[in-house]
Amino acid sequence: MSKPWFVYLVRAANGALYCGISDDPARRFEQHRSGKGARFFHSSPAQALAYVEPCADKGEALRRERAIKQLNKGAKERLVANGIHALDAFISAREATPA
Repeated sequence: MSKPWFVYLVRAANGALYCGISDDPARRFEQHRSGKGARFFHSSPAQALAYVEPCADKGEALRRERAIKQLNKGAKERLVANGIHALDAFISAREATPA
């Protein structure tokens, strides 16, 4: 069995949400806070780990990250407020819509 991975959202000081994946979101958040890692936080420091979603493996985490990154700001805020159910509803609706 592979080790679990997570997709996470970090809120920056300017209110923006950054999405990433990690096998240890708490450690990764501390890296973001200390200025290591994503350039995203160079202009506005990481403030809070806003959302964490467990995934079965790295591949699933990458797929979920991609789906979350396609969301607009309002949808990401709803995801933070409501948890995983908001993303599942988004994905279901998207899959039901013909391309």
